[in-house]
Amino acid sequence: MDHPVPKGPLAVRWRLLEHGVVHAGALAHAVVELENAGTASWQPERVKLTYHWLDDRGNPIVWDGIRTELEGPVAPGEPLWAEIALRGPIPPGSYVLAVDLVDEGRLWFEEVGNAPLEREVAVAPRIERADQAVAHLAVGVETAPDWSRRVFDAHQEGYAVVAGSIEAPRRLRRELEPYAPGPGRVPGFPHPLVCPSVVEGVEVEWTEVAGLPAAIPPPHEPWVYDARIRLGVAR
Repeated sequence: MDHPVPKGPLAVRWRLLEHGVVHAGALAHAVVELENAGTASWQPERVKLTYHWLDDRGNPIVWDGIRTELEGPVAPGEPLWAEIALRGPIPPGSYVLAVDLVDEGRLWFEEVGNAPLEREVAVAPRIERADQAVAHLAVGVETAPDWSRRVFDAHQEGYAVVAGSIEAPRRLRRELEPYAPGPGRVPGFPHPLVCPSVVEGVEVEWTEVAGLPAAIPPPHEPWVYDARIRLGVAR
């Protein structure tokens, strides 16, 4: 790849970037080939591979992605092949993937004159069909007329686990009070996700709320609670 390489202790020459389809919110992998073009060795306890997602104007949408550890020191002039983990940005669309190196606690290589390895990426929806997610409902639970459409849209946007509000009968109103219908999404919703829809292959930890199946919000997958996604419980 033709790009300027600065002189100095920390310099990188990018050779190759290959990746498959990237889906919004989902894990993907890319292969990177590069060379230590500087005068200092890269020590694995300090230097890591990582990435940013940028929009078409170069603005960061996701800054500082998943870190990939080096398997060992990389001496000046030594090439490196690495497989890096990526999580697709939300929502799907056109982005620029910018791969860079970081010297932890000190600086990004871009800050000392290195060009990140950039590639335009068309990020696909997380799922293409409704049957690629499983709704964990329960006997006596009814869905609002627009429930399926809202859940599918949120999964396509990139969310692995999608849940919403519940219109509860009087006997369950106290237990389900945090799930009362509302106007929109609640970032960082602090309660289990009741009767969620979960993308196939995503593992979640289960519990119960008012006798209904509920998922603990997963720490490493994007999830959303949207009070406009409404369920009802029979009286």
